Amino acid sequence: MQTSHFLTLQALIFALVTAAFTNIYITQPVLPVLSAEFGINESTASFTVSAVILGIALSNLPFGRLADRYSIRPIILTGGCVIAVAGLLCAATKSFWLLTFARFFQGLFIPALTTCLAAYLAKHLPSERLNVAMGSYVSATVVGGLGGRLLGGWIHPPLHWRYAFVSASILLLIAVIAAAFGLPAEKTTKKTGEKELGFIQLLSRADLLRIFFVSFGAFFVFSSTFNYLPYYLSGPPFHATTQMITLLYLAYIIGIIMGPLAGRLSNKIGNGATMALGSLIFAVFLACTLIKTLPAIVAGLAGICGGFFMVHSAAAGSLNRKLSSSRGRANSLYVLFYYIGGYVGITLSGYFYIYGGWSAIVTLGAIMLLLPFITGIFENKKENATK
Repeated sequence: MQTSHFLTLQALIFALVTAAFTNIYITQPVLPVLSAEFGINESTASFTVSAVILGIALSNLPFGRLADRYSIRPIILTGGCVIAVAGLLCAATKSFWLLTFARFFQGLFIPALTTCLAAYLAKHLPSERLNVAMGSYVSATVVGGLGGRLLGGWIHPPLHWRYAFVSASILLLIAVIAAAFGLPAEKTTKKTGEKELGFIQLLSRADLLRIFFVSFGAFFVFSSTFNYLPYYLSGPPFHATTQMITLLYLAYIIGIIMGPLAGRLSNKIGNGATMALGSLIFAVFLACTLIKTLPAIVAGLAGICGGFFMVHSAAAGSLNRKLSSSRGRANSLYVLFYYIGGYVGITLSGYFYIYGGWSAIVTLGAIMLLLPFITGIFENKKENATK
């Protein structure tokens, strides 16, 4: 693939993944506002985030199969239109439970724009570009996650969070149309002697299962940290406003840089070493958030983002380099574990936060980060043994 075509492809993928992820975290910075508006507690308000994640988790496997069998264009068009319409419903409804249901419905169709695109990249890019491309894909998830939070808590006034859904739906439709008509034509895959693997066969491979648990553990901690951050910072001694809390989400910018850098670092020192190093950085800076000063929080969030996206980028690159077929199914399993980790993390951490405060969130997170750290050490040993 020529460099110019590669850059065009990356631009289209970047725009679509960014627009898709913008819809996931819109309500996160305004959770205290939702609690007050609908008269609900912290754990219930977080359903507006965890419902999306649950929807993504449930639909990943079906979309993984579709990505292996059918053209990506109609999948993108259908998924994008459904997400946009559901977003407009979120903006209009006065019922918290209808809002939560619409968010769940958005989650069901987000894999049409994420899991399927990851499989598309793995199929159409040469192996030497794959780590960097997956790093760029991860960077797009960063921009989208940041964009949704800024829309919900900063660009639109927090009390007018409904407008954020309208803006996100419009941006998504533009990106969907551009990608559907601009993506290069898909290549017809030639039959090889290698048999396509089913989900059970993929899960039975220990080398892949380890990577799936890396995604589970890393996103468990990351989603929990950012989901309960608004409650932590809005209380004493910070008493931060919604706009100030949202401003701190700019730490996500670290991930935009870290995605491609982690891909290049993985090419130099190996995916396993990058995973282990990222996990260690993640844990150290998570502990920094226990220091109750805003500079420590800012430094902590920057390091958390840097560490997380190192782990995520290295794990995604490692997964796709281990496969020569069934990439749609494998990527759907990766994302399934990723979002199950997020859903379980947000749900479980809600109880930890209610009964133990922020220190309980940090303690639980440090324990869960042992999953990607130990896996990274193990993968590094295997990589060195094969050199």
